[in-house]
Amino acid sequence: MTEVDWDKLRAAAVEAAQLAYCPYSGLRVGAAAVVDDGRLVTGCNVENAAYGVGLCAECTMAGQLRLTGGGRLVAVACRSGSGDLLMPCGRCRQILFELGGPDCLMDTPAGPAPMSEVLPHAFGPGDLP
Repeated sequence: MTEVDWDKLRAAAVEAAQLAYCPYSGLRVGAAAVVDDGRLVTGCNVENAAYGVGLCAECTMAGQLRLTGGGRLVAVACRSGSGDLLMPCGRCRQILFELGGPDCLMDTPAGPAPMSEVLPHAFGPGDLP
């Protein structure tokens, strides 16, 4: 896959954000990704009264990737329910790096960038014995 329809990907992230469970922060977050086989997977944040056990949108999207056949992430967009660009937290950057590798493209304020720039010097499978 060489061409990413970023407008479609961003719209899918906004749509996913509408399904968020966020009674505490009120921040709806959606993530959408293109998979190497052309599928589109999405996720939304799921908060919890015990704040530390909430799930980021990228985490639920990672589950959808695995539940729908696996593969590698090619491009990812994260958006709020109102369409604002949101960057993944550190934990989610690590998850995206694991499932997409250093060449997976991430939508950033400066435009699409590879995960190798979004998470420089990432810990990955090559660091394990």
